Amino acid sequence: MPKLSHRSRAVAAVTAAVVLGAAGCDVLGGGGPGESDARERPKPSASPVPVWDSSPASLAAVGDSITRGFDACSVLSDCPEVSWATGDSGEVKSLAVRLLGAAKAATHSWNYAVSGARMADLPAQMAQAAARKPALVTVMAGANDACRASAEAMTPVSDFRSEFEESLRTLRRTAPAAQVYVASVPNLKRLWSQGRTNVLGKQVWKLGICPSMLGDADALDAAANLRRETVQQRVEDYNTVLKEVCAKDPRCRFDGGAVYEFRFGTDQLSHWDWFHPSKDGQARLAEIAYREVTARRA
Repeated sequence: MPKLSHRSRAVAAVTAAVVLGAAGCDVLGGGGPGESDARERPKPSASPVPVWDSSPASLAAVGDSITRGFDACSVLSDCPEVSWATGDSGEVKSLAVRLLGAAKAATHSWNYAVSGARMADLPAQMAQAAARKPALVTVMAGANDACRASAEAMTPVSDFRSEFEESLRTLRRTAPAAQVYVASVPNLKRLWSQGRTNVLGKQVWKLGICPSMLGDADALDAAANLRRETVQQRVEDYNTVLKEVCAKDPRCRFDGGAVYEFRFGTDQLSHWDWFHPSKDGQARLAEIAYREVTARRA
């Protein structure tokens, strides 16, 4: 090839530089800092607004006898003032008091739970709660679906699921932005294990408290053990339903089995029936609920 003159080589070098510059490339093969890169670079997305508010301004409770404080103050009677969810007792410091303060809790919390209620009763309770347009609704239900006259009479899991789904739909129709805290069903077999040590408690059980689990409390034969295991499995199935249904609603938070796992001791059980939570037990439920409601989750 003929040699290029000094002038020709200089022209070629300038031309190459122009071409490379137009292509936006550097000698390392990376992109240059041109305006085209700035236009193509994606803008950082805004931080998503959290769905869960850990400081709700009002609270409504639905559920059964536990939320009504049954047998916590006197035998076979409700005591809503010590309810873990909405009570005003200083001994318990309910979830409402912890979240709202005592003064605001008195005017911005409502208890629609009913002793003896089952999941089939929850849609009606939820309709009452929804009418208040609460920022948070607490749910504790399912124990009475397992506590039937016999294991065979327990609520089928499929019915339990459909009734809970209907409860959430009922809430969403009137209060679409309400948050829902769902407590797991307590470990009924553990309550039997603790309560059967008390003679008076077992006498109260004979009045009809959770016969499927507590009936013939001292019987340890194969049939009695199978009956209790059947009830216990149903409780675990109910908790699976609560977890799965709640997970489909972005404003619903299940306690992850915290109430089920809590080891109620004799101090946490009513000394009237040795089954329902005592005032101390109600306080422990309030602690669990407050921890779960205020927890930061990804």
